Amino acid sequence: MTQKGSGKSGATGGSGSGRGTGKSIGPTGGQRQLRVRVKTASKRTTSSNRWLERQLNDPYVAASKRDGMRSRAAYKLREIDDKYRFLKPGLRVVDLGAAPGGWSQIAAERVRSLDGKGAAKGQVVAIDYLGVEPLPGVEIVMMDFTANEAETHLKSLMRKGGADIVLSDMAAPTVGHSRTDHIRIMALAEQAAAFACDVLAPGGVFLCKVFQGGAERELLDVLKKNFATVRHVKPPASRSDSAELYVLATDFRGGKAGDVVAAGDE
Repeated sequence: MTQKGSGKSGATGGSGSGRGTGKSIGPTGGQRQLRVRVKTASKRTTSSNRWLERQLNDPYVAASKRDGMRSRAAYKLREIDDKYRFLKPGLRVVDLGAAPGGWSQIAAERVRSLDGKGAAKGQVVAIDYLGVEPLPGVEIVMMDFTANEAETHLKSLMRKGGADIVLSDMAAPTVGHSRTDHIRIMALAEQAAAFACDVLAPGGVFLCKVFQGGAERELLDVLKKNFATVRHVKPPASRSDSAELYVLATDFRGGKAGDVVAAGDE
């Protein structure tokens, strides 16, 4: 699976509670940026020019470089957690498809897997078959989470054999056909949800990227049967012209692997 975001390696941000300062990063907050215009080069397509210009003028891209975040996607998780506050000191977190590591950075900061003491010291395990460059406070597993042995291996690493939170910002490789791309991302989201239901402790949280397009009903049906609350979330860092959304499912009902209620089951 294609991993989240883009960007260069950096250090884990902040310590303490891990909560941000409340300073807005988007177009309506922070300092005004001078807009950069990109001249057309003979070897660049128009779409490449547009992408480059958007990157150069994106306040989140600038912030990720300034703050040492692995990707602009880190701010999506930060904004979602600022609102719903599920990443708490001492919790156990699994980040699926974690490369390049932006979400793991935020998770480590907020559950205090690096600097916490005693019960307030959390745990973050990042899983990706591509591998992730080392991150302070993050245990990295180079593995495909869909492999048969992945669940057992993960549980052997987690304190008390389970997770409190499963995160997924994965996106399947696109082919340029919107319907096909949507089906592929939803299939990946469903795999992530099934994995979450196998490893989460009762009361756990699942946060997953999806795309609008009509094929998400089956996923939502499964989540609503297995979690007390399921909601759609679109953080400010998610571009307004993108079909990207996040599904936040909270208060996992529990149950043994195999007993999870699938869509259509009574």
